[in-house]
Amino acid sequence: MKKILVVPDLQVPYHDVRAVSNLAKFVAKQKFDQIISIGDEIDLPQISRWTENTPGWYEQTLAADRDMAVDVLFDLQVTDMIRSNHTDRLYNVIMKKIPAFLSLPELRFERFMKLDELGIKFHKKPLEFAPNWIAIHGDEGSVKPTPGLTALEASKRHGKNVVCGHTHRAGSSAFTEASGGVLGRILRGYEVGNLMDFKQATYTRGSANWQQAFLVIYVDRNRVSPNLTYFERDGSFLFEGKRYG
Repeated sequence: MKKILVVPDLQVPYHDVRAVSNLAKFVAKQKFDQIISIGDEIDLPQISRWTENTPGWYEQTLAADRDMAVDVLFDLQVTDMIRSNHTDRLYNVIMKKIPAFLSLPELRFERFMKLDELGIKFHKKPLEFAPNWIAIHGDEGSVKPTPGLTALEASKRHGKNVVCGHTHRAGSSAFTEASGGVLGRILRGYEVGNLMDFKQATYTRGSANWQQAFLVIYVDRNRVSPNLTYFERDGSFLFEGKRYG
């Protein structure tokens, strides 16, 4: 049986240090065959279009944020990373401002984030981690306000079960095809939450429908069993009867 961990949006340096530390200790004690980071590992506010022409555009903190994110990915033992809207920021700002720099290999996101050194595979397309199950970031379509529905809408588009992030919500939903009393496909969508420090997400103005969580997936040939685990407010969580944090 294969055991997979899906890590939600981290958005370093705005990550919840306590929750991430507890998850890293959990990873160290468990034996995962694959650890997928669902995207938005680093926030990159310095090069965001929302920061342009503000004091944040000139902050000299990009290298420190990158190194911090690399350390977090190392501690979480991530093996696979999904492209996302925040990780696209590096390409977007270069393309918009200094397109000649696109030829510099060190500015490719994979090299910039030291993914080769970390042994992480970067997936620009949906990652199929089990039969008829894919991982995507979740920014490819519209975002729904109810946890699980963004992932379910994506599953209908792809025709496969979907695990995604992006919404910062944690939940699942399902859709069954049936006609004449005969069951067809059952599509499932899972959203894996986030690991941000909510107090640092100032753009929410203190109000947002977000949940901290992570997803453990058991794969036994064609059978897939996802298990969504929620964090408590103090950054701790219970998994299979054991408390972490």
